[in-house]
Amino acid sequence: MIMQEKVEARTPILKMEGINKTFSGTTVLKNVNIELYPGEVHALMGENGAGKSTLMKIVSGVYMPDQDSGTITYKTDQVTWKDPMTARKMGIGVIHQELNLAPNLTISENILMGTKYPRNKFGMVRWEKVHRRAKEVLTSMGSDLKPETLVSTLSVAQQQMVEIARALSYKAEVLIMDEPTASLTDKEIDRLFEIIKDLRKQGVAIVYISHRMEEIFKISDRYTVLRDGEWIKSGPIQETNTDHLVNLMVGRDLKGLFQRSKGNDIKARDKENPALEVKNLSDNTFVRDLSFQIYPGEIVGFAGLVGAGRTELVRSIFGASDILQGEIRVAGEKVQIKSPIDAIRYGIALVPESRKEQGLFLDMSVKENILLAELKKHKKSLKINWNSLNHAADVYIKNLKIKTASPDQSISGLSGGNQQKAVIARWLSTNPKVLLLDEPTRGVDIGAKTEIHKIISELADAGLAVLMISSELPEVIGISDRIFVMNEGRITGHLQKNEATQERIMHYATGGNKDEINSVD
Repeated sequence: MIMQEKVEARTPILKMEGINKTFSGTTVLKNVNIELYPGEVHALMGENGAGKSTLMKIVSGVYMPDQDSGTITYKTDQVTWKDPMTARKMGIGVIHQELNLAPNLTISENILMGTKYPRNKFGMVRWEKVHRRAKEVLTSMGSDLKPETLVSTLSVAQQQMVEIARALSYKAEVLIMDEPTASLTDKEIDRLFEIIKDLRKQGVAIVYISHRMEEIFKISDRYTVLRDGEWIKSGPIQETNTDHLVNLMVGRDLKGLFQRSKGNDIKARDKENPALEVKNLSDNTFVRDLSFQIYPGEIVGFAGLVGAGRTELVRSIFGASDILQGEIRVAGEKVQIKSPIDAIRYGIALVPESRKEQGLFLDMSVKENILLAELKKHKKSLKINWNSLNHAADVYIKNLKIKTASPDQSISGLSGGNQQKAVIARWLSTNPKVLLLDEPTRGVDIGAKTEIHKIISELADAGLAVLMISSELPEVIGISDRIFVMNEGRITGHLQKNEATQERIMHYATGGNKDEINSVD
């Protein structure tokens, strides 16, 4: 655990007072204040849509605050950055939640993007020096990634490490970390925390944005809470707790978080006819001889460390990855799934791990994203029946409580939680028998998580079979009726709800066997 050290210098390196920001007449920040001190980690808390990203975009030069709306003091000068490059040159660094890399370039080129490359007397880039500089940054992070590797060949977790390395490649004095651990393994998270500890000793002021409460209390010195674009409270992290922060963020109590209401009491379960049955499934790479059943009306959680093969499993079931051996049965019928179209036809739906890259069409509207999979239902002759389409969209928006200005609003303007609800709505429109959810609440605030958990639970109560992958152990324990644990492509543990603990799951996730489980209890 990183111990919060006393901050000696009480003069803030960055102070924002009375900051306002309005877009097209809509106020997204109202009289917001925050102070950042050298050598401390400041947790910026709030639900999605609370204004955290907008505030940080003002800090990093992406947006300008409204005129006559307050002041920004950096060191001893009042400033406003005209663009991100100006802010970067002045020592403001950002590690983005949504990966912002160039996949067709190497790790080195991404890390040193925006800097002057060393050249020889003929003006040619000296790539050996470029790679050496990048390697120095990677080594300082404890990463063994090769600088010459194309970013497109990296996993999401590896790309996140490259994003962090790029921010560390120049001497930032204020470093903004927006959900930096969302795609990292426990080992990589521990290494990141060591890096943060070193940066604090060097006097860097760090803004840490995360929905993971355990991280907030482990890494932070102080906190600021925003709600609906307004400053709510700031203070030392030692003077608050999880329940207090949740109340500040959402303005209400959230009791029973991560708890499924019915648990194992599911009368709709048909023991003779599983909704989904997988037998000896393998792709000979990430998925190895997996067998399990999921019944109508139950939520089955899949836990494991990053790289355990969970995502590859659901992609194989959905026809997005090749299956080399094994069989899949839906409602007792053996099916051949060679593509997602086959999976949809047999009643299988997949909400993917990365909603923005794999689940959304960001240049399309909310209603178009929701109803894309069922446009044929709303065609009359060769034309789309827009009245029918609009009515169907309104029903999904109402039932899933999707917060949007209108069905015609661009999906890119919605918060992460509402975008995720829209993706879920799209797949519900196909009337599936089996719903596969891969990290359905990743990057979603605590209030939206509760709403999504309720949606998932209600779908199961209505008879849908749900397979849910989650890397958050309290979540997978709280919402699942049964839990399978994976390690290196295999199922290493199977737990009923009343047997599941974080210790047991981690035991199986790290390769432990059942005979050793008593030593964990």
